[in-house]
Amino acid sequence: MADIQEKSLSQDAFAPEDERLRIAECKLDTIEHIDEVRKNLRWFSERLTLRGVKHDRTKLESPEVELFAKVNYKLKNLEYGTPEYEQSLAELKPALDNHYAKNRHHPEHFAEGINEMTLLDIVEMFCDWRASTARNKNGNLLVSIATNAKRFRIDAQLEQIFVNTAKMMDETDQ
Repeated sequence: MADIQEKSLSQDAFAPEDERLRIAECKLDTIEHIDEVRKNLRWFSERLTLRGVKHDRTKLESPEVELFAKVNYKLKNLEYGTPEYEQSLAELKPALDNHYAKNRHHPEHFAEGINEMTLLDIVEMFCDWRASTARNKNGNLLVSIATNAKRFRIDAQLEQIFVNTAKMMDETDQ
């Protein structure tokens, strides 16, 4: 019983005064660090939420909406990356050019593609890929990741991060 009581008492109470001060300073420093991390996470969270609100709004306006309305039904019945899919994208070229120019979550927005994107852009792009696979025939995010890794010259490390995230999201969705 005495062992249990001894273990439940704080180790700090038995430390010499200077050691207690060092421990208190260390705890304060750690609490300040935790608060700073929370601020940084909140910064990301707020901006990602705003991106969710604004995502793909240009598709709801001219010149995009008219062309997407003509081709969207085809895209839903085509497999991503097939020649037929690519042909439908060619029909959308004027709308896509406008869309890519105004939406930075697409690598095509930048001259250097992925290399010029921010972490916010990358997260929105990944979420866009995931949502897009849900509305395409035989949509598969892992296949989309592999296809887009080649298409946009994404290195193996970032590709694996996408795969890990996709699997984690699938696990938590069930």
